[in-house]
Amino acid sequence: MDQLSEKNPDTVVHKESLFNHLSSNEQQVKGTNAFVSSLIFGKRALLRIKHVPEQLIDITILPIIILLMFTYLFGGAVAGSTSDYLQFVFPGVLAMTVTMLTMYTGVDLKRDIEKGVFDRFRTLPIWLPSPLVGALFVDILRYLVAAMIMASLGFILGFRPDGGLTGMLLSFALLLFFAFCLSWIWTLLALVLKTEKSLIMVSTIFIVPFTFVSNVFVDPGTLPSWLQGFVDMNPISIVVNAIRDSMNGIVTMAQIGGGFLVSIIIAAVFVPLTIHLYQHKSKG
Repeated sequence: MDQLSEKNPDTVVHKESLFNHLSSNEQQVKGTNAFVSSLIFGKRALLRIKHVPEQLIDITILPIIILLMFTYLFGGAVAGSTSDYLQFVFPGVLAMTVTMLTMYTGVDLKRDIEKGVFDRFRTLPIWLPSPLVGALFVDILRYLVAAMIMASLGFILGFRPDGGLTGMLLSFALLLFFAFCLSWIWTLLALVLKTEKSLIMVSTIFIVPFTFVSNVFVDPGTLPSWLQGFVDMNPISIVVNAIRDSMNGIVTMAQIGGGFLVSIIIAAVFVPLTIHLYQHKSKG
């Protein structure tokens, strides 16, 4: 493990101090609740970002590229003008970008697993899923930063939400909750799949159709009936619909409820499965 730490310093940032902190008083740590122990591992994730700032590229550069590319590449062809298309596409591209960023939750976890860091975590007298939950807490901050960067750029380009500040805040709350719930899928895959490459491949196969075959870029009413049915049931479409109408100031409680409901369903399925698998692997 010491050799491994020297070769991969980014994966073990302040690791020894973390282990010493958690192991110094075993009885005290055993009494620590799940939330506190998760926050400790959330701090570890923040320290990794501090020492490896390259991790911020995906939440700073990628959102800007995606919004500029889709607005000016498709704006004239789809809506006749980029300004009109921006009003339609911005909420969808915002949701798509944050959704695609959730993939990296599983990738980061897989790197820790491959380098043996999580094997050592399992020997600590803590709530076992703490490393998973702590990392996901920090990922919410990453999603928020990406969303704020996109919102700033959207305002610069001319996007104006008729729903005002309330509509924007409600949209952000729904999007972050959906992203948090969706992240558990990639966390589960990180525990199941054997390599980081296979995780990226499988995650991409799943996430690309669901993000592009949705209402992000076009009105579903213009699609063939057989495809429109899939788009309408797509969880990303349900969330985008609620976010878009919330920003436009015409959202209904049914739309907001639908967005939160689909997120809760995803979490209800994948959170217990992920935690069970993680605990099972720790015994194996």
